[in-house]
Amino acid sequence: MNIKGKTVLLTGANGGIGACVAYEMARAGAALVLTGRDENSLRQLRQSLHAADRHHTFVCDLQQSSGVNSLLEFCSALPAGIDLLVNNAGMSDFAFVSAADPDVTRALIELNLTAPITLTAAFLPHLLQRQEAAVINVGSVFGSIGYPGFAIYGASKSGLKTFSQALRRELADSTVRVLYVAPRATRTAMNSSRVIAMNQALGNAMDPPEKVAKAIMQRIQTGHWGDIIIGWPERLFAAINSILPRLTDAVLLRQLPRIRQHSRVPAVQSNTLFDKREAI
Repeated sequence: MNIKGKTVLLTGANGGIGACVAYEMARAGAALVLTGRDENSLRQLRQSLHAADRHHTFVCDLQQSSGVNSLLEFCSALPAGIDLLVNNAGMSDFAFVSAADPDVTRALIELNLTAPITLTAAFLPHLLQRQEAAVINVGSVFGSIGYPGFAIYGASKSGLKTFSQALRRELADSTVRVLYVAPRATRTAMNSSRVIAMNQALGNAMDPPEKVAKAIMQRIQTGHWGDIIIGWPERLFAAINSILPRLTDAVLLRQLPRIRQHSRVPAVQSNTLFDKREAI
């Protein structure tokens, strides 16, 4: 797909991956509607993009139905309409289920899973009227590998993966294509110092967000839709997990003490996780 001249709705645009996707798409000639909760960072991002006057910003909270409705109304009024929907906004929580904050859990599921489903359903009638359109959902490798400390986050991304697959099959005879992108650990503000320390202790690689953005653009430009896991050996590990989950159990059991060590955090600090929304 050639996105030059197309209009892209990008959620979580002021996060690490979101900003990099915006730069890549702007350079490729797309017009962007940048959404997020921070008006100043959205404005700064817009001004830094190629052909800044071509892009729009819209502040809304995707966890609220009013936010989704106002965004739909704004985009419907655009002369060119929306050609691509990129569901990128998200949040994470590094905590064992026994220590999870119920409020954080609820917010995580709403933003990572409910919001993309709601947005897609709202925009689908408009996308189906385009000669060429796409829905791109940004997930995680933890949607394919149940990882200790990320049970709730992984569940939200696993749901997003299943939603993407079913949606792609529902739209197989239409002009709308669906891409599910699952990065491995990425160096963005969404990852707390505890997550970074754990990855360093375990020797887990962390990709720059630019790598994720380029992988998304490559898939769009080559027309290779479907599911993609970014990173090796994570891609192999996910494949093994789908066939031999007991083997994955054994591998992660050896890592469990170190994972648990880094996951420990006083409950009073859990509210800071809300500051990580839309930061992927």
